[in-house]
Amino acid sequence: MNDTLQRRDRSTWQARAATLAHEGRCFIDGGYRPAEGGATFDDVSPIDGRVVAQVARGGAADVDAAVAAARKAYDGGAWRRVEPKERKRVLLRFAELIRADLERLAILETLDVGKPILNSVNVDVPFAADCIAYYAEFADKRYDEIAPTGPTETALVRREPLGVVGAIVPWNYPLIISAWKLGPALLAGNSVVLKPAEQSPLTAIRLGQLGLEAGLPPGVLNVVPGYGEEAGKPLALHPDVDMISFTGSTEVGKLMLRYAGDSNLKRVALECGGKSPHVVMADANLEAAASGIAWGIYYNMGETCHAGSRVIVHESVKDRLIDAIAKVAATITLGHPFDPATQMGALIDRGHLGRVLGYIESGVAEGARLALGGRQVMADTGGNYVEATVLDGVTSSMRVAREEIFGPVLTVSTFRDEAEALRLANDTVYGLAAAVWTLDMNVAHRLSGALRGGTVWVNSYDRSSMATPFGGFKQSGFGRDRSPHAIDKYTDFKTIWTAYT
Repeated sequence: MNDTLQRRDRSTWQARAATLAHEGRCFIDGGYRPAEGGATFDDVSPIDGRVVAQVARGGAADVDAAVAAARKAYDGGAWRRVEPKERKRVLLRFAELIRADLERLAILETLDVGKPILNSVNVDVPFAADCIAYYAEFADKRYDEIAPTGPTETALVRREPLGVVGAIVPWNYPLIISAWKLGPALLAGNSVVLKPAEQSPLTAIRLGQLGLEAGLPPGVLNVVPGYGEEAGKPLALHPDVDMISFTGSTEVGKLMLRYAGDSNLKRVALECGGKSPHVVMADANLEAAASGIAWGIYYNMGETCHAGSRVIVHESVKDRLIDAIAKVAATITLGHPFDPATQMGALIDRGHLGRVLGYIESGVAEGARLALGGRQVMADTGGNYVEATVLDGVTSSMRVAREEIFGPVLTVSTFRDEAEALRLANDTVYGLAAAVWTLDMNVAHRLSGALRGGTVWVNSYDRSSMATPFGGFKQSGFGRDRSPHAIDKYTDFKTIWTAYT
């Protein structure tokens, strides 16, 4: 934690942001270059609707150049053949450069995404650095295997990198999710083409430069900003890309599978949407549950794939729980993202603002009761701000119960017994996360085992570390980020069988 940055006020942060020059070009083969033909697009801040930078509008030609650079670097062995201790040194240096660039990266993240500046300072930037450092430590600690054979033969089982990895990341946690992909992919010896969301390209472009400064050879890490149809799709269809690691919506995740099949049958790892439930039993500590639920949906403005957006609560304690949630929500400050007191900032863009407000209107129209919030606020700023919202009396057939809203909107439904609670919680196409709130550990074990989610919290929410895998079941995707298990998807096994004469 940087004490100097912690003490800054809003005007100081805004003044510092105003002095920064923003790099918006592609980063390919160790250098910046404009998009083919010089095409650009406006990078608009959700804070106030102002244009932050002109960013290269990458397209198929730029993807071709990035993939060619990545392939050349991979085939030449400048990174994959580096000794493990040297690969570790470079990745640790990469992590340190991210930490040293804390101020700039935090400002870029807040400008692009609208999240509170102290979240960027205390969470997003340091967590990204920690992730790169975590995987660096595996470089000289991973072993190949010797399979059992007869005395005249040896079977060596080796882990080898896949080759060129296309990493497509979303706009809600650009730095953290980029690091989740870059750390294990680079550790394994792959080359990477990183495609950030068009709403949040600036920190990804900066990562390209920092990686080069850390010692990554040119071409090992390339960054192509642009729109999904124009840059993401060509990357996913590219015949010389060996893997696509994608985080984003389920709708686009399905396209990734199609693109893999239509091209070279490349590997695909998907972390997609969520509609994560909190199951609150009658005996739960309601104060603790209310805190976990409120922060689980209102942190990052609800723009979190595993946000706990559905509360399924025993009918006998529903009203008390809603009151407790409202009290916690009242302590979560909604305001200008560069104000250090702000804990909820702006939604990503004008279109998403309309989408979230539309879901709230839809819920009320279908019979839900607006128990808290529900309105756009701070409209005079030109930014995209919505109050912390609770919809009560939600049934499973309503759109707000079935579709991912990706905003600060919590739905509340009730149950009468444990079987009904489980049925309602699992009644979704998603399976990213869930939580159980109860003082009865028998109930906790039964429900946590039966809930279909990649992570199930008991009497807590959103607790994690790099040591635990993250990902989902069902239409939340497959493959895992974080933990040693994430390395597996960026490698494959090769058996070398030797017979002695």
